Amino acid sequence: MRAVLTWRDKVEQCIYDLAFKPDGTQLILAAGNRLLVYDTSDGTLLQPLKGHKDTVYCVAYAKDGKRFASGSADKSIIIWTSKLEGILKYTHNDSIQCVSYNPVTHQLASCSSSDFGLWSPEQKSVSKHKSSSKITCCSWTNDGQYLALGMSNGVISIRNKNGEEKVKIERPGGSLSPIWSICWNPSREEHNDILAVADWGQKLSFYQLSGKQIGKDRPLNFDPCCISYFTKGEYILVGGSDKQVSLFTKDGVRLGTVGEQNSWVWTCRVKPDSNYVVVGCQDGTISFYQLIFSTVHGLYKDRYAYRDSMTDVIVQHLITEQKVRIKCRELVKKIAIYKNRLAIQLPEKILIYELYSDDSADMHYRVKEKIVKKFECNLLVVCADHIILCQEKRLQCLSFSGVKEREWQMESLIRYIKVIGGPAGREGLLVGLKNGQILKIFVDNLFAIVLLKQATAVRCLDMSASRNKLAVVDENDTCLVYDIHTKELLFQEPNANSVAWNTQCEDMLCFSGGGYLNIKASTFPVHQQKLQGFVVGYNGSKIFCLHVFSMSAVEVPQSAPMYQYLDRKMFREAYQIACLGVTDTDWRELAMEALEGLEFETAKKAFTRVQDLRYLELISSIEERKKRGETNNDLFLADVFSYQGKFHEAAKLYKRSGHDSLALDMYTDLCMFEYAKDFLGSGDPKETKMLITKQADWARNINEPKAAVEMYISAGEHIKAIEISGSHGWVDMLIDIARKLDKAEREPLLMCARYFKKLDSPGYAAETYLKVGDLKSLVQLYVDTKRWDEAFALGEKHPEFKDDIYVPYAQWLAENDRFEEAQKAFHKAGRQGEAVRVLEQLTHNAVVESRFNDAAYYYWMLSMQCLDMAQDPAQKDVMLDKFHHFQHLAELYHGYQTIHRYTEEPFSFDLPETLFNISKFLLHSLTKATPLGISKVNTLFTLAKQSKALGAYKLARHAYDKLRGLQIPARIQKSIELGTLTIRSKPFHDSEELVPLCYRCSTNNPLLNNLGNVCINCRQPFIFSASSYEVLHLVEFYLEEGISDEEAVALIDLEAPRHKRESKWQEIASNNSQTLRLDEAMEAIGDDDPFTAKLSFEQGGSEFVPVVVNRSVLRSMSRRDVLIKRWPPPLQWQYFRSLLPDASITMCPSCFQMFHSEDYELLVLQHACCPYCRRRIDDTGP
Repeated sequence: MRAVLTWRDKVEQCIYDLAFKPDGTQLILAAGNRLLVYDTSDGTLLQPLKGHKDTVYCVAYAKDGKRFASGSADKSIIIWTSKLEGILKYTHNDSIQCVSYNPVTHQLASCSSSDFGLWSPEQKSVSKHKSSSKITCCSWTNDGQYLALGMSNGVISIRNKNGEEKVKIERPGGSLSPIWSICWNPSREEHNDILAVADWGQKLSFYQLSGKQIGKDRPLNFDPCCISYFTKGEYILVGGSDKQVSLFTKDGVRLGTVGEQNSWVWTCRVKPDSNYVVVGCQDGTISFYQLIFSTVHGLYKDRYAYRDSMTDVIVQHLITEQKVRIKCRELVKKIAIYKNRLAIQLPEKILIYELYSDDSADMHYRVKEKIVKKFECNLLVVCADHIILCQEKRLQCLSFSGVKEREWQMESLIRYIKVIGGPAGREGLLVGLKNGQILKIFVDNLFAIVLLKQATAVRCLDMSASRNKLAVVDENDTCLVYDIHTKELLFQEPNANSVAWNTQCEDMLCFSGGGYLNIKASTFPVHQQKLQGFVVGYNGSKIFCLHVFSMSAVEVPQSAPMYQYLDRKMFREAYQIACLGVTDTDWRELAMEALEGLEFETAKKAFTRVQDLRYLELISSIEERKKRGETNNDLFLADVFSYQGKFHEAAKLYKRSGHDSLALDMYTDLCMFEYAKDFLGSGDPKETKMLITKQADWARNINEPKAAVEMYISAGEHIKAIEISGSHGWVDMLIDIARKLDKAEREPLLMCARYFKKLDSPGYAAETYLKVGDLKSLVQLYVDTKRWDEAFALGEKHPEFKDDIYVPYAQWLAENDRFEEAQKAFHKAGRQGEAVRVLEQLTHNAVVESRFNDAAYYYWMLSMQCLDMAQDPAQKDVMLDKFHHFQHLAELYHGYQTIHRYTEEPFSFDLPETLFNISKFLLHSLTKATPLGISKVNTLFTLAKQSKALGAYKLARHAYDKLRGLQIPARIQKSIELGTLTIRSKPFHDSEELVPLCYRCSTNNPLLNNLGNVCINCRQPFIFSASSYEVLHLVEFYLEEGISDEEAVALIDLEAPRHKRESKWQEIASNNSQTLRLDEAMEAIGDDDPFTAKLSFEQGGSEFVPVVVNRSVLRSMSRRDVLIKRWPPPLQWQYFRSLLPDASITMCPSCFQMFHSEDYELLVLQHACCPYCRRRIDDTGP
């Protein structure tokens, strides 16, 4: 640290205090009864300020720079503006000793001998507080919350902004050690507020805000008059009776003298944010100094040690950026570092440190030796076992114990010294002198070796890694490079201030100067880039640069020197440079250049570095070929060019080496077909076709399918063209291809047909199949596309495909619920068994899912299927039995649907009479096993409820009794129990209105008929309406032997005339009324109906005797009174005579179920079909 006097002035009066304007441009001095304002840049007195009547003791500037204050022995305070105008004045009871502005609120504290005041610009009055002793100094904390007051009785009082005392510090010396100056550390980085205290007990002390002392008192050996911190709080200035200003660390360690004076120093201050210091003395001298802090540091390879805060040493690893701090607590004068050694010179001793371990990344140092002795030296060097002290012309070698072992006396001043390595205890030193001599000295040798002598003084030196070359920077800023053995000057470069050889490459060095970094490889031109500072080391691709006080490792790509070697085809040397550090692009360029130069070893290393497996495979294949005896470099280079994309050059080389086919393969593989055609010229047509095919493959791969199709067609590759057209759905293109193809080309035509079928163009597919003559595939096409008419037409012409058409047709019909048509189709295909199985499965599903209407319909369908199959004599008996069974089941399920709906659904729309009739019908029909899905409980429950409602109490009792023997579901349990009880209150007979009448014998049958649904008298089966299940007024009759169905129909159609029956009702009309009267006197004309006579004649007996009619009876019948069930063979037709012709009955022509005409018409309107067989009303046939 050096103090350089910038300017000095002298006034007649003592300088008691001074203050800087916060921007540092002006200096305010308290001199006599005036204030002097100076320009800090050159010491010009700007203006004296008069306002006080007595000596001015103190002055302070506000932090915002708007005003400053002065205090005088005349007991007054004057507030001045920055324009040097006095704006306010107030007084105390005694002389003013000190003033201080709050750094945050700009509140002014003014202290006198007996009190202190606090004044703010916004206050009208000054709040004053009494003091127990004379206040000598004051200082605010950084945050402006507290004010410290130093007193002549040795007490420090810390007060808040309101003047209330919070902390009181009593110094041990009391009034014998008055506090003369205090100051808070202005640093924002400190965790606590630290107060520096200087008293006339000649002590420097530090305290926390709480009043706790930090460390011990530091003896000063003089009476301090002023104490002042640097702006950032890193250093302290103390001046006083020793007539000088001393520089201390923030911890109180003395670092040196700023400037010696001729009288006491009453005040000193640091210019804000700078290293300038102003000193005011008792004799009126004002001195303005600049402090220059020199860099104390040392470097060895990647370890850099430097001084920090004057008393600490920081060792920085330049590669890992790790740092370690060594606190010495004394002024560090010199630093030297070498391998695992670190030497630090302090004022009274030298400390030698060593690393804990040999690990290159270890940063932990420990003290190895202490040499407790004061040394004066210009340069310090440390070796493994020695330290070297340089003092002007003399070098001294000391052991770590402090014993001087050797001494060398030089001819001139030593300007530069550096350890260049060697065994422990025998290291070599490189020494440069002012007279231009450069010497090599070994630590264990008294004789210095002169390497060379030049005319100019040495500023900087470095030796290459192999000790063959020496680089020197002289005082003319010239870098000179010598061959050590021949002493020859190899080259020189201007504008250099420092130089360093690359420790990993013999031929590379760098030097800095003029704001540029210069890198030189071998004898090539210099490569420049901008860089501020001094080059101090060069290791691989890292250049270590010292700029002002900081050392940094700059990563420098070695691209420029590498390319310089490449230009001269020096591939191995270029590789060595690249290893120091170049970009991936540079590595690739090196690899390519080496490959083109057929330097495969270097190329392989470079491609390995960039991990390019493709080129490594190429190199490997070339090396294998070379091992096998191939020596054609043109061929190798052609392969290299093709890999690099230089295809035309590669093709020329292939042609030159006689490998035209390789050039052609290269062009086609790269889809460069035009170039391939040019290369081929008018060659072999076979190769041209192959080329077009490859071009088409490429067009297909790059998603240009249309172009590919055209190329495939021109190359005759029809199948590939068809595949692409088909996959893209181009029907038009497929049509063109199919029509152009010959019918003999069966495979591509069939492929076209498949794609037509897939693309929903069955017409074109059919055309193609016909062209090929593949009728089976054509049939399959018609079936798959459901074009049944065309299929049937083809089947007519070719009966062998009948099975292939009708079986899928029937399955399709069955899947679409068109069972009648499906059965016909199955029948045509001869698959009756399959039809029956399908229907049986559908029927079972319907029953399981409680779709009893569907079940009835399916059973009816099954019965008709069985009837159709019964035409086969071999199956007749079995199928007829099944027919009758399925007919019976269809009737049961048809009726039970209503019962199920009534019992399971919340609302029923059926009439009670209908429910009554159905349940009674089911009860009489279910005499044997009950079919799946039909519930006897539901049937009896419905019968019981409706019988009770309609007055058939006896039948209701019977139903409830039957229910008691069955398992009742919980949901109707209570209802049945209640019904069983309430029915007992009813009469034990049935309503006569409900009793069924036999229309053959006119017998009233009981409601509960043990014989079932037949008359108890004549055994004639009842015929029921398929909707209301009422007994219809029909009687079945049979034809006499020998009468055929056709003859019978013809006889019935004759309609023989009958006698008109006179009505017993007579109509009487008068003027005002119209009256009908029954004339009972009129005898009915005898019934001349032969059929009625037949009924009465043949009735009676325990066995059923059918009504058999002859031709005369048939002739007498009316066509509208006869209903005929025209069953297909082998069944006989059934004939029924209506006994009440006026009550119309309708029979479904399909299922032959009977209905009251009104009911049938209503149901047909509702369902648009027969409710039983689902025959549509628009169907004309039965």
